[in-house]
Amino acid sequence: MGRARKFRVAGAAIAAAVVVVSLTTTGGARGAAAPAAGCGVLFDDFDYSSHTDGALGSHGWQVRSNAGGPGVPGATWAPENVTFPTVSGDKVMQLASSTDGTSSGTKHTEVLQGAQRFFEGTYASRIRFSDAPTSGPDGDHVNQTFFTISPLRYDNDPIYSELDFSEYLPNGGWGETGPINYQTSWNTYQLEPWVSKNKSNSERSSVDGWHNVVATVGDGHVKYYIDGTLVADHDRTGPFDVYPRQAMSLNFNQWFIDLAGHSGGLATYLEQADWVYYAKNQVLTPAAAAANAAAYRSGGVKFVDNLVGDCGTPPTTTTTTTTTTTTTTTKPGQPVGCAGVPAWQWGDVYLENARVTHGQHLWRARWWTQGSEPGPTAQWEDLGRC
Repeated sequence: MGRARKFRVAGAAIAAAVVVVSLTTTGGARGAAAPAAGCGVLFDDFDYSSHTDGALGSHGWQVRSNAGGPGVPGATWAPENVTFPTVSGDKVMQLASSTDGTSSGTKHTEVLQGAQRFFEGTYASRIRFSDAPTSGPDGDHVNQTFFTISPLRYDNDPIYSELDFSEYLPNGGWGETGPINYQTSWNTYQLEPWVSKNKSNSERSSVDGWHNVVATVGDGHVKYYIDGTLVADHDRTGPFDVYPRQAMSLNFNQWFIDLAGHSGGLATYLEQADWVYYAKNQVLTPAAAAANAAAYRSGGVKFVDNLVGDCGTPPTTTTTTTTTTTTTTTKPGQPVGCAGVPAWQWGDVYLENARVTHGQHLWRARWWTQGSEPGPTAQWEDLGRC
């Protein structure tokens, strides 16, 4: 599903400074060329007034408020904790997550481009990670992230795709001591019992402060860079093919893994993003990606989205048909009441026990879900024919 081209500020001079190459690697900004037709770019300088700014939603961003994982069970996802302060004269997106050591007193934050239209190409963002809270005691197992992901339709979903460009744990977690920064490419996983199939690298050093985080996806390789240095290269060899199989959403979030590291009082941690840039089907060097983002900014372009047509639609995938057996609460052939129940929508978020209609059946969400079609996936319970 494409999105119409949008420019908050037009500028031919900026387009002339942007360097693009279709699925080939280029160095710095050597040529003067507009973005290639049919490729597409998403760029955002995060120049918004608040999480309720109408432009934020019209530009495809969603600020999460619904309950559920990952992180501390029972925690709140707090949209009001997503703000856009001015730092060194420039607007940034700020995620403020906090905990007092209890589930009810824990607030997570997430901002995402929810539409699944991100696949091969170059991803870049200038991100500020934080080793210590801005207030309160230090030591919490907080996770500061930038990643892409598709819905897991069921355990060991063969087309599940997720790329964690950075998962920074300043105080550790998952049995590790901090600081540690992960780059992980996923094949799939199983929830119960937990089984993960991925390739992962990590740097056991602090990344406190501002850093350019870049990843490229092309030619069977997922490459991860921090400040221009290659820190991981995940290819298709080995027991798990971790190259993405489908288009994904683009996400920033900050959440607490658990409450084991908390020592009392309310602690608040910040993750900030200065800008984000995605070049569809273009494998660029980190220097070229940063130069393209700088070119937009220097000319006053705050937002660009021309991911349209073939550039914004998910690739065709070949899947194996899986038969899922569901339990119904009605006798076969007995109709159920569907009046007033909304039809299932691909992009909507559904909480546990939410009801929808789809395929002339009534369905109940077993847990939080988005983008998982009732019928072929385990997230939905068939309540009977309407």
